[in-house]
Amino acid sequence: MQAILKAAQRDNWAAKYQAQVAAVISNKVDAAGLAVARAQGVATEVIDHKTFASREAFDEALAQRIDRYATMDHPPLVVLAGFMRILTPGFVNHYAGRLVNIHPSLLPAFAGLNTHQRAIDAGCKVAGATVHLVTPELDHGPILAQAVVPVLPGDSAATLAARVLTQEHRIYPQAVLGLLQNK
Repeated sequence: MQAILKAAQRDNWAAKYQAQVAAVISNKVDAAGLAVARAQGVATEVIDHKTFASREAFDEALAQRIDRYATMDHPPLVVLAGFMRILTPGFVNHYAGRLVNIHPSLLPAFAGLNTHQRAIDAGCKVAGATVHLVTPELDHGPILAQAVVPVLPGDSAATLAARVLTQEHRIYPQAVLGLLQNK
């Protein structure tokens, strides 16, 4: 999220593409990204998923909040960054073609959690990150960008994750920019 904010400001997405980071919305009040966004002058909101009776009710409230930032000329591009909840098909379909996620593996390999340890355990020589459009099937949407890093002898899940994260910060803003440019 921070890399996307930085790229949007550095490359002046507002002037070039009539696009801006309108808000950062989290389901966790203590999410670090909220403070980062506030410091950049970006609106922030928290919708605690624990206060809703169902996943569907939370997703409906989240969509309503997101849609407040949209205009007729600028429907929202919803970029998930550190949002660790599985979204309902209704939510995903509401933003079809405009809902983006990053996953710390070279999809379709290692969908879901614990990707770095799973790659090490499988004996992979490379790992990486994937930016993809979100579909109702978990971590299976169309791939927008990927980056590869080597799995080094003696790697732990933490050391591999750190190398992958540097690539995530590089490719996620590039993929979002590509969508803004209709590529």
